[in-house]
Amino acid sequence: MPVKNRFAELLPEITEWRRDIHEHPEILFDTHRTSALVAEKLREFGCDEVVEGIGRTGVVGIIKGKTDTRGRTIGLRADMDALPILEDTGLEYASKTPGAMHACGHDGHTAMLLGAAKYLAETRNFDGSVAVIFQPAEEGGGGGKEMVDDGMMDRWKIEEVYGMHNWPGVPTGSFAIRPGAFFAATDVFDIHVTGRGGHAAKPHETIDTTVIASHIVLALQTIASRNADPIQHIVVSVTSFETGSKAFNVIPETVHLKGTVRTMDPAIRDLSEERMRAIVEGTASTFGGSATLNYKRNYPVMVNSDDQTAFAAEVATAVSGDCAEAPLVMGGEDFAFMLNARPGAYILVGNGDTANVHHPKYNFNDDAIPAGCSWWAEIVERRMPAA
Repeated sequence: MPVKNRFAELLPEITEWRRDIHEHPEILFDTHRTSALVAEKLREFGCDEVVEGIGRTGVVGIIKGKTDTRGRTIGLRADMDALPILEDTGLEYASKTPGAMHACGHDGHTAMLLGAAKYLAETRNFDGSVAVIFQPAEEGGGGGKEMVDDGMMDRWKIEEVYGMHNWPGVPTGSFAIRPGAFFAATDVFDIHVTGRGGHAAKPHETIDTTVIASHIVLALQTIASRNADPIQHIVVSVTSFETGSKAFNVIPETVHLKGTVRTMDPAIRDLSEERMRAIVEGTASTFGGSATLNYKRNYPVMVNSDDQTAFAAEVATAVSGDCAEAPLVMGGEDFAFMLNARPGAYILVGNGDTANVHHPKYNFNDDAIPAGCSWWAEIVERRMPAA
């Protein structure tokens, strides 16, 4: 079963939706325009139920099949939010909101799921129900958790859930997936170092927080190199180093560090927090200062269920002719919260030779739309074949 002909017919319309969303990016939970557009389209398509405000600004549409002898519901999820990035594409439909941009392709994900919803509402060639899930705040806001906490899975008795993300560097419309741990847990940290400020010409009268913080930055790298098992995956990155002074001749009283930890295993996640706390407090104490660590556990590891992953790969192969094994990804994905609540799978669809995601020159490749729509539609029709 190659790409469904209906999606080739719908491509200009779906592309128009995608570019409209791209032109009007919204960040985190402030997806009011996008959510309203999604809800309006779902009602136009004839969805049996459209509910707004799930997980603050999320939208869920329910499409019932021709029959419902099994009483099953499958969830299909797309994310809607943009990033706080200044777009540099020069596109005719570039962002009209300064400092906001669809730099991760969520505009494409939303448009593809709308396309699949239109087709499924037209054909209803399945036995059961489909919940099309449009989620806000994937980019650091935990919108997936908010929707799950809002009772979405139980309210519509969703049994399985499937998600998709475009992937630059992979041939357009091809697919890649892996079972088990796929995307990393993404923790964040703040470190506040306190010493005694003073004149840079008299360092002996100070407790130099810049020196303390520099030693902390270097020592944190030993968590990966000397504490974690070498076969485990862990990244510890300090991404911000701010002192309490901008002067050339002042040793600052305080330094603020920020960063992120990425892990694929719960035990390594625990180890990273434990070792970080010991390193931060111990290093500061060694130099006569003090330091506090605020360690926040953000998205958990995203884990694909074995059965659903095999099925998703089978469908992808039917659509595109092949489905590759995807690499481990140390980026985070809050679809993890939905996969913690229900079995399911997350797949990558090729975006072709484009700029990478989160880059000011990135753009979703509209040529991937028919393959993505076909995969979602075929997930439903094969998993819940018409009675």
